[in-house]
Amino acid sequence: MNQETFDFEDGKGPVPAHRHKNPDGTTGGWVAETATVEATATIGSDARVFGDAQVFDNAGVYGQARVSGNARVCGDVWVGQDARVFGQAQVFNGAVVSNKAQVYGNARIYGLAQVYGEAKVCDQANIYGEAQLLGQAQVSGDAQGVRRCQGVGQCKGVRPGRGVRRSQGV
Repeated sequence: MNQETFDFEDGKGPVPAHRHKNPDGTTGGWVAETATVEATATIGSDARVFGDAQVFDNAGVYGQARVSGNARVCGDVWVGQDARVFGQAQVFNGAVVSNKAQVYGNARIYGLAQVYGEAKVCDQANIYGEAQLLGQAQVSGDAQGVRRCQGVGQCKGVRPGRGVRRSQGV
């Protein structure tokens, strides 16, 4: 039996991979054999999961979204459009990452938090609850509990547990 391969365009060339079968029976996007996607998760036809990434529970990865590296996406999560979740990042428990947003490093997005636009969350940042990051907002360092960050501002380096309440950028 010939094993299928797919080039995830990450510089590693074609690697063993398969198309995910979604819970509704539709054919989903490409998943590297090194990645883990549970049968209960949905992977859109153009979405990709590769590296050692994990997608569990009822999580959905849609559009041209990519989950890679050692990232973990689980719970009732929506990662869509051109979003990227990579590195050691975790997105779980009802969070949304969409548009061209990026979550990476050891960042964690959870609860009902939403990261969208061209927002970036990285390093050790924890975004949770009803937090919203949008536009070109950037949250990094060890930021905790950001409520809302919008525009081109950088909400970063705040002390653990303190968080940024609102930043609209310049």
